Amino acid sequence: MKKVMLVCALALGLSAASFAQGPPRRTPDEQVTQLKTQITGITDAQAAKLKLVYEAQGKKRDSLMAKANGDFQSVMPEMQKMREANSAQVKAVLTAEQQAAFDKLPQRGPGGGPR
Repeated sequence: MKKVMLVCALALGLSAASFAQGPPRRTPDEQVTQLKTQITGITDAQAAKLKLVYEAQGKKRDSLMAKANGDFQSVMPEMQKMREANSAQVKAVLTAEQQAAFDKLPQRGPGGGPR
């Protein structure tokens, strides 16, 4: 019985540690795929351009995170500017109808959330 309790405690501890690190980052391909499910009519050409936008964003984000060196609050203003610039770049690839749909998607804010 003690072994079962020990295994349960270990499993609980490992799952708590994985949640503390936050959700895993989506790859640019995953981001484009998700956007294609949320906005209809995205062409293959648009998807290729969007992938480039998301790849560039990932590099900028990684650079900011490295710069933060654990103090993420110090880079939050820069992250917000980066998200706004990224949204503008994504919208530049989309048609007017798709842009309207993009604007209706939930926005990521300081508390996180989907996008």
